[in-house]
Amino acid sequence: MAENQYTEDNIKSLDWKQHIRLRPGMYIGKLGDGSAADDGIYILVKEIIDNSIDEFVMGNGKQITVKVKDGVVSVRDYGRGIPLGKVIDCVSKINTGGKYDSKAFKKSVGLNGVGTKAVNALSSHFMVYSVRDGEKKQVTFSQGEIVEDLPISLTDEKNGSYFEFIPDETVFKKVNFKTVYLQKMMWNYCYLNRGLTIKMNGEKFFSKNGLKDLLENNMDGDPLYPIIHLEGYDIEVAFTHGKTYGEDYSSFVNGQHTTQGGTHQSAFRESVAKVIKDFYGKNYEASDIRQSIVAAVAVKVVEPVFESQTKTKLGSQEIEPGGKSMRAFINDFLKEKLDNFLHRNPDVAETIEKKIKQSEKERKELSGIRKIARDRAKKANLHNKKLRDCRVHFTDAKNDRREETTLFITEGDSASGSITKSRDVNTQAVFSLRGKPLNCFGLTKKVVYENEEFNLIQAALNIEDDMDDLRYNKIVVATDADVDGMHIRMLLLAFFLQFFPDLIKRNHVYILQTPLFRVRNKKKTIYCYSDEERRNAIDELGRNPEITRFKGLGEISPDEFKNFIGEDMRLEPVILSKESSIETILSYYMGKNTQQRQEFIINNLRVEGDLDEEIAENDSSKDDELEKAS
Repeated sequence: MAENQYTEDNIKSLDWKQHIRLRPGMYIGKLGDGSAADDGIYILVKEIIDNSIDEFVMGNGKQITVKVKDGVVSVRDYGRGIPLGKVIDCVSKINTGGKYDSKAFKKSVGLNGVGTKAVNALSSHFMVYSVRDGEKKQVTFSQGEIVEDLPISLTDEKNGSYFEFIPDETVFKKVNFKTVYLQKMMWNYCYLNRGLTIKMNGEKFFSKNGLKDLLENNMDGDPLYPIIHLEGYDIEVAFTHGKTYGEDYSSFVNGQHTTQGGTHQSAFRESVAKVIKDFYGKNYEASDIRQSIVAAVAVKVVEPVFESQTKTKLGSQEIEPGGKSMRAFINDFLKEKLDNFLHRNPDVAETIEKKIKQSEKERKELSGIRKIARDRAKKANLHNKKLRDCRVHFTDAKNDRREETTLFITEGDSASGSITKSRDVNTQAVFSLRGKPLNCFGLTKKVVYENEEFNLIQAALNIEDDMDDLRYNKIVVATDADVDGMHIRMLLLAFFLQFFPDLIKRNHVYILQTPLFRVRNKKKTIYCYSDEERRNAIDELGRNPEITRFKGLGEISPDEFKNFIGEDMRLEPVILSKESSIETILSYYMGKNTQQRQEFIINNLRVEGDLDEEIAENDSSKDDELEKAS
């Protein structure tokens, strides 16, 4: 065997754009397809807008205009504009920017001069221009390379910067911006920067009351008491209690939405429980105090340390280098502000204590059956093998594949068998349902432990004690595309909404899209997820292709299933719109039949037989089908 050679030729140096394109995950996290709020294409948008936000924070420019259409993103601010002689450097020279001067950008999010360069390198088209005092400098790039460098010219445009980019489809493969994710991003910017106006695709975003507005707009149902809104130097918090299970937090650092929390969120959770416990002078359990809490916390930190370039989790232990610890800073703030508030508002204090006692009572009622339920879940998983686990878990913080971890919840042995045989055993787990789950609408959490199926799902997800212990990043409901499959899907979603709404609010729950048709000839096979795709496939393949209608997941062979749960897996995220509360949704879909729901089903249900009849007609008359497709 020849020895491995290690010479000077093995040592290579990559320039900035080559490195970003080779290792995009280091700069923007996962690539994704746009179905998740933290997919790379949204990080690109955020990196550009962050620079405009920093200008606003410095007192320059009160409006930002954002447009997202047909995969093209543009952002225009009215700040000071990039110094014209440094426009190229600021978007194409790594570790170049104006934020290293801590006096100018003391509490900025982006301190490393990386974000805009990453957008440039990962875009097939990237154009920037800056306007300062009647002069304009414009440059266009493609994949980080300059394609047009215009000389400085005169202009009557207002000062500020303009960015326009198209994510490179050779990197992202699919570019599908979801409006709901972009809207949430714009709202968060405005909640954290009162007085800022953002206009996106003609829609106006503006907040007068900061985090109080955030809770009012995003809360599920009415709060148990008016939102407590407290502000101090470099900190703002808002919280109340709702009617749903779990704890719901939105946390921010220097305007950055830390979707995975961090030291500031942990400090708030600890401190709010401690201050409330001290106020009542009773040793209440922290979990009872925080049950059903809905809160938002925002802090400003000097030189924040995040656990990744995408800045989704704060790692800073101090509010500033050498300063007070994060825990002490937040605890001291709440000890003064919250304690004073509760003394001045005895009605709110009384409502909070009633809620704590209610949570305490329910916890004690459940404690007797929890151990029995846990033992039963262990035995069931051991003997029935309902859960076919994967090797990597979402809690494996140091594993670079933790974001890929997925649990497929399937119906029946045939479907679970196909997925099990074709899955990636490292990151994909399978849970097999036995029949239809119970309709849990209106039931208490006691049913989670008493119902075997729900108890086993909870155990598989590992979310009994803390949502942060979740074993899988994605929970994928994989049911047949027929009436029974849709019913099972609704029953599962009702279970999550009723007892674990945080799973949906944190974008962990998805629906697996599997093909309805396979259209093929001797040269090519096309899988189609809709009737329109089927017609296009017939048009592409020409006359007499073979058309197969998949009626159930169990009909799809394991070899074929690899195509649908691999890199090109199509997932539809389960998203809660702020227009509908969980209670309203569950009552509509899972409550007693109403005339409104009956009319909805009649108007929207396409019967499976209709498709089968259409396919039969197509098979008997290919010429007609081709004529329709054309």
